[in-house]
Amino acid sequence: MRVLVTGATGLVGRPLVRRLLAAGHEVRVLTRDPEYAELVLPVRCEFFPWAPERGNADPDAFEGLDAIVHLAGESVADGRWTPGHKQSIMRSRTDSTRVLLGMVGELAEADRPKTLVSSSAVGYYGDRNEEVLEEESSPGVGFLADVCIAWEHSVALAEDLGLRVVALRTGIVLSGDGGALARMLPPFRLGIGGRLGNGRQWMSWIHVEDLVSLYMEALTNEALAGPVNATAPTPVTNAHFTKALGKQLGRPTFLPTPALFLQIITGEMSEMLLGGQRVHPAVALAAGFRFDYPDVEGALRDLCADFAEELRSEIWLPAPPDEVFPFFSDAYNLEQLTPDFLEFRVLGTSTEQLSEGSTIDYRLRVRGVRLKWRSRIDVWDAPRSFVDTQVKGPYKSWRHTHEFEEFDGGTIVRDVVRYELPGGVLGAMVGGGFVRGDLGAAWDFRREAIFDHFDV
Repeated sequence: MRVLVTGATGLVGRPLVRRLLAAGHEVRVLTRDPEYAELVLPVRCEFFPWAPERGNADPDAFEGLDAIVHLAGESVADGRWTPGHKQSIMRSRTDSTRVLLGMVGELAEADRPKTLVSSSAVGYYGDRNEEVLEEESSPGVGFLADVCIAWEHSVALAEDLGLRVVALRTGIVLSGDGGALARMLPPFRLGIGGRLGNGRQWMSWIHVEDLVSLYMEALTNEALAGPVNATAPTPVTNAHFTKALGKQLGRPTFLPTPALFLQIITGEMSEMLLGGQRVHPAVALAAGFRFDYPDVEGALRDLCADFAEELRSEIWLPAPPDEVFPFFSDAYNLEQLTPDFLEFRVLGTSTEQLSEGSTIDYRLRVRGVRLKWRSRIDVWDAPRSFVDTQVKGPYKSWRHTHEFEEFDGGTIVRDVVRYELPGGVLGAMVGGGFVRGDLGAAWDFRREAIFDHFDV
């Protein structure tokens, strides 16, 4: 399929794009910031600009499409719900949908995509206490319900254009890359996390990988249409979730956050924190969808196993892997790929030619502190890949996977770094921001240096 994705750089969009590409589909990305999208998304994507607030979108993005996945929308969790912010949240969904459908409507009927899968949210149901909510349940009241109702109404207009429409009413997305869980983890890891209010409000949640799988199912299963609850089959109360997270982290959870305090500091947004929905994914289960993470304990075990962070990057170079691999696998070339502020120097290698088992010694300066680092080549599969891991150095763990894939007359260079700071939760909290900043700067420098070397 040829799939157009909006909101592709977000929490759900990034893993969804990777999954689509891995399944052999073509991905087009409609984005306000193509330069940023090209940094964080795989290079196989095609990038097209749009400005939905001005009604603009590149018409080339819509040529020959099979499906659209619409994820774009301003976060409801960032900042207080002032009248202006509420209007921005609403319009970011309805205006963007109107622009999409306007572009589709300009296509000849035979040239239109067949499917539109759009994000929605369980906020559609409002705060419903103990009521079990399925797709046929009535809408609720409140700001979030109003947003979801308007959102789904605007999306449903695609049916008049002949598209199959699926609206995934998404619960709390649990991911290791951000979102709600990332906000919860620091206080919980310090042992000062606790339930919100009385803790009896229901939390309908879903592991991000299950959510991505459900999007894939919605794209390919023509029997799915209309609203689909995108939540795990076992919703839990906030008190249950709090206890499960504390147990996974080995931390106490006896410090509740009073409801009045939340109402004072967040204003109207507190309805999202203190209200809840007990949602059942009836349509997905009836369609035979299988959840890999049906219970919250398993999801948290998968997502909170360590304090590791991950960096990903992909670039395309106009040379075959046989020419690209030797440059990246020459340890001394690391010096020209590292910014001066790190004072990086290669001290030596254990073998003249690197291979599996070879070690490399470096020296660098981090935040004024001079450090020595030794890495070992654990995987060597020339010219396709190699993997180096830290043996001695500033990190608790560091593993850098380098992959080289022949593509379009050149090579996709794919880097995945997974690292963990020493000191557990305190190390992550105290040094995490500095390390992310320094690594981000080094990553940007590396990218430009590579482009200069290969005359891109």
